[in-house]
This record gives sequence, structure tokens and C-alpha cells, in this order.
Amino acid sequence: MDKRTDKVVDSATKPTSLHWEVNGQGMDLVLLHGWGMNGAVWHQTAQVLKQHFRVHVVDLPGYGHSAEAPSETLEEMAELVLQQAPKSAIWVGWSLGGLLATHIAHSHAKYVSGLVTVASSPKFAAERPWRGIQPKVLKDFTHQLVDNFQLTVERFMALQAMGSPSARQDVKNLKQAVFSRPSPNQSALLAGLKMLDQVDLRPQLSEISAPILRLYGRLDGLVPVKVASDVNEAIPHSQHFVFSQSSHAPFMTEPELFCQQIVTFGLQTVKNQ
Repeated sequence: MDKRTDKVVDSATKPTSLHWEVNGQGMDLVLLHGWGMNGAVWHQTAQVLKQHFRVHVVDLPGYGHSAEAPSETLEEMAELVLQQAPKSAIWVGWSLGGLLATHIAHSHAKYVSGLVTVASSPKFAAERPWRGIQPKVLKDFTHQLVDNFQLTVERFMALQAMGSPSARQDVKNLKQAVFSRPSPNQSALLAGLKMLDQVDLRPQLSEISAPILRLYGRLDGLVPVKVASDVNEAIPHSQHFVFSQSSHAPFMTEPELFCQQIVTFGLQTVKNQ
């Protein structure tokens, strides 16, 4: 049996290179963080999942150790990520990361053998009758970001944990992870808010051929749990699961159950290949 490999890939000499951490052995699994965050939020999750997969964690363009390589659009972000990403991997995307993973599953299908979206939506902005974040909230974040981006990111962390029984601890864990790495690039933050406000991938959902698992938090105030039934209509062949005690960060609030869902989906994906 081959020895488990743990390595960090970070080619800082190129402005387009991103920071990756690769741990474990087995089927490739990519973890994508959300807006304002970085790959450190996945630390505890990756420690468990590396026992089952070869786990790839990236700081997305403009965030953390990849702060010097921002991108303006979802496709630009995808192109930078795919430069060092494995092919035929399971992609797990949280929030904005879920939007990116969904785009990659549709437009760069050879990279994706399975898609998992976490507290995510094909369209984040509300637009009757579609449920989501009120446009005013996104606009307020944009204005606040220009004045004080660190305070804005902290407010967003609090909003993500709101409603969870462990909200205080969830926010503490998010802050500890995010602030352990360089601050995000302000232009990337603004571009990310624009994506959340404008991107609509609903028409592409039915064209994704990879197996799909959608994970939601019952108490999520950013991606209402009723979005699950709305998306079911677009992709009835997909699976979904709702974490009863979680808000927007189920991998922190209910970590054991979260990892169990990923491992089970991974085994199903391998079996069906």
C-alpha cells in the first residue's frame, strides 16, 4: 500500500497561481470555500475526509494565500482553479463555492465525477417567486465593504451562523480560520458580491451529467431551506439532505454528520462509475 501523501502546493512566483493543500489518498475530492473566507475553514473537515479521499483544498482567487490572484467573473475564477485541479474529482462547494462548483460541473464536466453543494443555490439573489437573499442586503454589503471590509466580513460571518444553536462557537471558529491567513483582496470581495447578486445557473442545472448531492441547513437565513424543493423540480435526479441543527455552515455545526454525508456520496459515486 502506498504511503499517504500530505503536501502543500503554492507557486507564488506566478500571479495566477493559487494556494492548494493536498492531503490523504484515494479518490480526489476538492473543497471550495465561500465568499469572504479561505481554505482554512475546511481544516477540521479535511482532517476527517483525508482518511477516505485525496483531499484538495484551495484558497480561491483573491482570498487567503491566493489574495494576489483575484478574478472578476465566475469563469475567470474557474479557469484559475482548474489550472491545478485534479480531473474526475468530487467537488464540494460551500455557498459561493457551490456556485463555482456548479459552473465547473456544467462547463468543465471532465473535472467533475460528483457535485456536492453546501448551503448554496444556483441563484442567490431573491426574485419573486424565487427565494434567496434580498437584493438590498447584497447592496448594503457592497456599500459597507468599501468603508470597512474587515467589519463587513465579520458581519457576514455572524449572518451565516445566525439561528444555529452553536452560533457563537461557529462564528468564533470561522474568525479563527479566516484571520489565520492574509486578508482577502477587496476587488475579489466586490466581484464575489456581484456574482451572488447576478449569477443565475438554474437553466444549466438539468444539463449537468454528474451525480449531485445538495446539503442545506434548516436554519439558514441566506439560502432558505425551501430552495431545496425549488431545485428538486429542476434536477429531480439529484439527492438532498437537510441538517436540522445548522444554519449556513453545517460542516461546522454538525461536522460528524456532514462528513458522513460526503463519505456516503463518495462511495456511491465510485460504485456507479
